Amino acid sequence: MKSEKQLKIGVILEGVGWSYSAWRHPNMPANASESADFYVKTAKRAEEGKFDMVFLADVSHIGPGNIPHFLSMFEGVTILSALSMATSHIGLAATIATSYADPFTVARQMASLDKISNGRAAWNAVTSNPGGLANYSRRHLSKDDLYPLNKEFIEIVEGLWDSYEDDAFIRDKESGIFLNPRKMHQLNYRGKYFSVDGPLNISRSPQGRPVIFQAGTSEAFMNIASKHAEGVFINGDDYNYAKQFSEELRRRAVLAGRAPEDLLIMPSQHIIVGRTETEANEKFLGLQKLSPPGYRTPKPTFFGSAQSVADRIEHWHQTGAMDVLLLRQELPSGIDDFIDLVVPILQEKGIFRREYESRTLRGNLGLPFPENRYTKDKA
Repeated sequence: MKSEKQLKIGVILEGVGWSYSAWRHPNMPANASESADFYVKTAKRAEEGKFDMVFLADVSHIGPGNIPHFLSMFEGVTILSALSMATSHIGLAATIATSYADPFTVARQMASLDKISNGRAAWNAVTSNPGGLANYSRRHLSKDDLYPLNKEFIEIVEGLWDSYEDDAFIRDKESGIFLNPRKMHQLNYRGKYFSVDGPLNISRSPQGRPVIFQAGTSEAFMNIASKHAEGVFINGDDYNYAKQFSEELRRRAVLAGRAPEDLLIMPSQHIIVGRTETEANEKFLGLQKLSPPGYRTPKPTFFGSAQSVADRIEHWHQTGAMDVLLLRQELPSGIDDFIDLVVPILQEKGIFRREYESRTLRGNLGLPFPENRYTKDKA
């Protein structure tokens, strides 16, 4: 399946990096994972490169054996709210695990971020590691509960985001009418895990509601994602796997009554790029020297000269294995290298933007505006 949409690009903000040793690089601030200045600088640079979004992963169950980034890091919605004030176009994606959180609180948090950023928020609705249940008074739940709970959670959040029709708030000072009460709706959701009345106490955003991302590989995950996810994170190590997985997920989305192009496939990639193959290899070897004895840094899938990396990206995109390229930065110069060396080639190829198409994340990703369910019922 050849993609007719332009390539989209995001960057995963991971502070000191997704490894045990990247923090030791002389150009990496050792406190990057808890430095607001570092996050602001990276987000602004990504926006200069016309990236679609910055994305934050999250963990809630750690120990001394975790990578340094996980040991001390920002909570997602908090830092993204700060980044929304320092940027104007780039999307802001937060991970909040349904295994631990409360659906009304998440609906309110994400809707607030969406309003604060003028329609640039996204929620990565993962199930996460069962080990974290002990931190959230949910020891009584088992691994088998996580996906059924995830399904209820997403249904509730989506329902709460439709609490108000788009024109519910009149705010007419002369007449004294603030709200049309007929356009405010209770949810009255009753499930196995949650009971939520609603409505939510915040109006809809310029993009209707935050974009929903998900991640996983199981059968249960695919059944939920095909109905609710607008973007799916996948492992980017294997092209054939990425292509087959994306085809199957899109097939299920069609069976659920959706357009296949409204579900974006988003493989994450560690990218090391140079002007030449030799320069890229030197950067890779420099990173490898920082690794602990006996540990070998895997060779990135997208590795080499700017031209060869751009060609590989084009192949993945044009054949339907990738809609959104998610960059992971191990090398401190990784994002700058990509923007300076690869982005101009992708723009010359005509597969990546030169300017933003929209001020909302949904608009830039080419996703449809979600009509409020109550407005749809009246049509």
